[in-house]
Amino acid sequence: MSLGIGIVGLHEGKSMLKALTHSVPDSVSHGHLLSDGEPGRTEHCHAVGAFDIDAVKREAAAKLVPGLHYPDSIEDLLDHPEIDIVAIYTPDSTHAELVVKAFEAGKHVICTKPLVNDLSHIRPVLDARDRSGKRLMVGQSTRFFEPFAQQRKRTLSGEFGEIEFVDAQYCHRMDWFYDKSPWAITDSDWIFLGMSHPLDLLRWYLGPIKSVHAIGTISALGREVGIKSPDIYSVQVESEDGRLGRAFGHYGLIELPSARNAIELMVYGSRGTSLAQYHDMRLKRTGDGGPEVTEDWLYQERGYFFNNEVHGMHYGEFARYADAFAHAILTGVAASPELDEGIDVVLLMEAARRSAQCGSPVQIQDVRQEAGLG
Repeated sequence: MSLGIGIVGLHEGKSMLKALTHSVPDSVSHGHLLSDGEPGRTEHCHAVGAFDIDAVKREAAAKLVPGLHYPDSIEDLLDHPEIDIVAIYTPDSTHAELVVKAFEAGKHVICTKPLVNDLSHIRPVLDARDRSGKRLMVGQSTRFFEPFAQQRKRTLSGEFGEIEFVDAQYCHRMDWFYDKSPWAITDSDWIFLGMSHPLDLLRWYLGPIKSVHAIGTISALGREVGIKSPDIYSVQVESEDGRLGRAFGHYGLIELPSARNAIELMVYGSRGTSLAQYHDMRLKRTGDGGPEVTEDWLYQERGYFFNNEVHGMHYGEFARYADAFAHAILTGVAASPELDEGIDVVLLMEAARRSAQCGSPVQIQDVRQEAGLG
């Protein structure tokens, strides 16, 4: 059985549309087949339709992937009987309203990160989930990139022993992002944008976070475009069980990609250490007896993850998390990150934002209580 997906927002959402519909070579298909027997990206879900408030984007999507449902209203998309999951890729401030609408229409939801960027949006989303009985997955794409997935598998197997410290970063120059998404200059904060990747990775490995201490400043690029909040962040966290982590982000830098990847996750364990990298597809780890081992999937799997573009969009990651979520729904098993874990990451982001403003540590429990979560 395959669940139907309807996509809302055809800028970033175009990548999901492409991920669900474009075939890839047998060598990188991971055994997945499209309904016509051609190698594809998913086996538990498929695209049914897509909506954007911009008619030009709808028309472009219809040319890219003809034969699907491209209505001129969100209500029409939500009413479609073959859509089981609504995948939301719209500006951050719109997420909560659209998630609630999707739940009320009886649909499961995939929502790109951040889930929400305002504490007042959390309770309506939770209440709508509880009324509908449907499920939500946050589209934290980095978790589903091959080196990070392999690193997680090895961590859970105990290969690195007890995880003692986690160090995550996402550093990427963002003038191109301001050009395509001007709302990012005035209506958001980089703690909810780029920092949503490394902070989610800390939550993934450390579990619930107890306290956060962050500092931030604005880069030359940030001052040039006129942002009001930091685009450089350094965040220290302590988990509820006493372990430590660090997240760093810089969104105005001059990059040196051969030295540091845009996204990196270093996991320090009692028996070994591991580094996962993106855009490259390398996993570095300590092997048996201590030698360093490097695994590199770029040439084997770039067709799947990048659609044969050179370090292109998130096609493979989107396909993987959509398929994982659909499989979890069909089998009744847990997926990650679902709504409750996604809310934990929102609380972590908000705590980091506040800490950078006040210059002191912030307790997650205080933010949780303010959000009405007890």
